[in-house]
Amino acid sequence: MHFPREEFLERIRKVRAAMQARELELLVVADPANIHYLTGYDGWSFYTPQVVLLDLEEEQPTWIGRIIDRNGGRHTAWIDEDHLIGYPDTLIHVADNHPLRFVGEWIRGRGWGGRRIGVEKDAYYYTVRWHEELQRGLGRGDLHDGDLLVNHVRAVKSEREIDLMREAGRIAEKAMQTALEAVRPGVRECDAVAEITRAEIRGLPEAGGDYPAIVPMMPTGAKTSAAHLTWTDEPYRADQPVNLELAGCRLRYHSPLARTAYLGSQPPAALAELADRTVEGLNTTLDAIRPGMTCGEVEGVWRESIARFGLKKESRIGYPIGLSYPPDWGERTKSFRPGDPNVLAPNMTFHMIAGMWFDDYGFECSEAFRVTDSGVETFADFPRQLFLLE
Repeated sequence: MHFPREEFLERIRKVRAAMQARELELLVVADPANIHYLTGYDGWSFYTPQVVLLDLEEEQPTWIGRIIDRNGGRHTAWIDEDHLIGYPDTLIHVADNHPLRFVGEWIRGRGWGGRRIGVEKDAYYYTVRWHEELQRGLGRGDLHDGDLLVNHVRAVKSEREIDLMREAGRIAEKAMQTALEAVRPGVRECDAVAEITRAEIRGLPEAGGDYPAIVPMMPTGAKTSAAHLTWTDEPYRADQPVNLELAGCRLRYHSPLARTAYLGSQPPAALAELADRTVEGLNTTLDAIRPGMTCGEVEGVWRESIARFGLKKESRIGYPIGLSYPPDWGERTKSFRPGDPNVLAPNMTFHMIAGMWFDDYGFECSEAFRVTDSGVETFADFPRQLFLLE
């Protein structure tokens, strides 16, 4: 285990307090990151149904997953073996039964069927069928919304979590430097990404890397106008911009980092000007952050900074990060955008991405950071600029 038992118990205490605030007596947790947060369970098994059940009384939560993954729980989770429940493999990918029906029946058999039950309705892997089959197994349909309950508890990180994110930030530095060395005219995009991925996974001599929740996003040329494209097998060409958005990951904790490079010594004036103004806005905003500010107030600093140059950004400029599994490294609870009322507190962690995308080009520069008692600490130390790759 990468955290002491006491830290898991403290997490559970906080989640139970949040459950009581929502008048929930049992929580069905489906988000792989939340499962990991409560139990330590770590495996690429989230493509089949798995959940954790947390009630208000037992010391330990209960993991329920595919029977062949139960031993994964024995190796990675802190909970006892009698809290690792495996459902039979005959429930996988069949039309007339389902693992969530098993979960509902197990809850009833435990005597918990009459409790007020919350579910993570908007978790990525919690499907409509999951919900219907859970209701069928329970023999009732009145399930309540427990979505993002654990995510909000995760917002303030422990010192051990912060240490892992610092290590992830150093891995991100290494991966970004690898990107700047690998991207050259004539090199296939896929070959450059292979080197970057190698750097992400190798990590540091003292701290190996993990697979990030999102693959490197590296559009080129006019495609830099799009925020979430990946790569092709085409070679890079001279006089072409490349967006580089990647992440270091250490034991499932993430530190994203984005930069933009230009394959040449003379970038278009519009791109160079956009880079200068975007970086200035990012620097100004990071310098202004203090605990007690709302996410909306943070975005307001950015908006005023770029407005001086006649620029406007419609999309948000940041979100909380930390422990994650595919398909996203965000925590989905807060956003740096107008009107967001969530208040910043020390040891909250965010990815601020100053991405400006126009019809035929774009520029990205981002930082992952934690809120401190008086400002921010960035997890990576990498120049903020438009990189010229001659």
